[in-house]
Amino acid sequence: MDTAVARPELLMVADAVAREKSIDREEVLEAMEQAIQKAGRAKYGHEKDIRASIDRKTGEVRLSRWTEVVEHVENEETQIPLAIARKIKPDIKVGEYLIDPLPPIDFGRIAAQTAKQVIMQKVREYERKRQYLEFKDRIGEIVNGTVKRTEYGNLMVDLGRAEALLRKEELIPRESFRNGDRVRAYIYDVREEPRGPQIFLSRTHPGFLAKLFAQEVPEIYDGIIEIKAVARDPGSRAKMAVYSRDPSIDPVGACVGMKGSRVQAVVQELQGEKIDIIPWSPQPATFVVNALAPAEVTKVVIDEDAKRAEVVVPDDQLSLAIGRRGQNVRLASQLTHWDIDILTEAEESERRQEEFRRRTSLFVDALDVDDVIAGLLVTEGFTSVEELALTPVEELAEIEGFDESIAAELVRRAEDYLARHAAELDERRRTLGVSDEIAAIEALTPAMQVALGEKGIKTLDDLADLASDELIEIVGAENLDEETANHIIMAARAHWFENEPGAAKNVSGDGRRA
Repeated sequence: MDTAVARPELLMVADAVAREKSIDREEVLEAMEQAIQKAGRAKYGHEKDIRASIDRKTGEVRLSRWTEVVEHVENEETQIPLAIARKIKPDIKVGEYLIDPLPPIDFGRIAAQTAKQVIMQKVREYERKRQYLEFKDRIGEIVNGTVKRTEYGNLMVDLGRAEALLRKEELIPRESFRNGDRVRAYIYDVREEPRGPQIFLSRTHPGFLAKLFAQEVPEIYDGIIEIKAVARDPGSRAKMAVYSRDPSIDPVGACVGMKGSRVQAVVQELQGEKIDIIPWSPQPATFVVNALAPAEVTKVVIDEDAKRAEVVVPDDQLSLAIGRRGQNVRLASQLTHWDIDILTEAEESERRQEEFRRRTSLFVDALDVDDVIAGLLVTEGFTSVEELALTPVEELAEIEGFDESIAAELVRRAEDYLARHAAELDERRRTLGVSDEIAAIEALTPAMQVALGEKGIKTLDDLADLASDELIEIVGAENLDEETANHIIMAARAHWFENEPGAAKNVSGDGRRA
């Protein structure tokens, strides 16, 4: 009995769906086979292994029941013993299938509706997969789309082959779009989610500005000019640092264009956002100065460890350097990735004088010298009594106005002061009840030991129970780094592990004993 039914219209439908949804014809036909298979199971039994196939050339539909040959039957609906199977097909082996053709299905209204739902569901799955694979590698590109609908201020944008989300917070302030409007945006993320791939767009992302310039400036597109950093206050102002690989090409001039034509094209797209284009420099101080343009800078002090820059500007440049609501210095900080503190020349001078007075007073009190000698030491760059005590007498004697006898006396007084101070701290430590075991830890200075005692940390167990960040907070981050703090805590824990092989395993990951 011929159980095949020629349905050439199925192939025509598959071709049409494949063209319309931009997915593979084979995937559409597989979806149709699953739909027919589901209808077959509904007729012959859901627990049976019913399979359907569509001939790719003629459109013939074949339905069959597959029964697995096994030694021991666990499911009578889908399995058959080897002994019985060999009566039907003598050379059959375990693991093979008996295939019984089934009569074609006369699709009723409900079966047809079910089949249609299965096909549409599978087509949607294939379409989502295709969209994700297409767009996951397009993060960082600019796309053009049409606003399809608005949901709570968020825009759903039709990209032609997919739909993307442009959130309200990713729109430039004060700009609005209506359904049907054309919109240009930057793909900043593509995620595969249960409801399908989600494509996220932005018009406020720094990358959007960079890509707009790449479209307007051929030198950027060709890689001659490189955009090193971008910082934006969307709709208001932006800063962009550029660098030219060719010394003969001015990167700023190339980005501005003839009579500002290139930069104006970008400004119009960004709703009038003012753009400062500055030359990038590998030297942090120079880069910070450039980033603060148009303000003039007279002095920059860089702290590379803390990534902090202290900038001194003329008094009349302060408001320009800071900018409206701190905008200029904020964008400069974002652009350079440095924390920027701005001082006027008057403030810097006053602070320098105050620092000079403080250090001079320190040496006067500690060494019992007059203001002249103390001032000479500060002028030479000495910042602490400890530093003075460690300086060779010969080196100290080279200071103008000093001789070897004065230098030796200053070093002796510095050493005497440190010894008295250490004794006072040790006495204070004992009064607070901090144990001698803690005092024996070399990395802990007497001042640190007193600080621990004032916080109630008096025994090795008290110290050992601290996490490194807690220890740093107690003694001060300027006195202790994380690595040294960890060494101190492990030294305090050493007695936990004595005569306890493997006890180190009982220390929990957060730095405390479990």
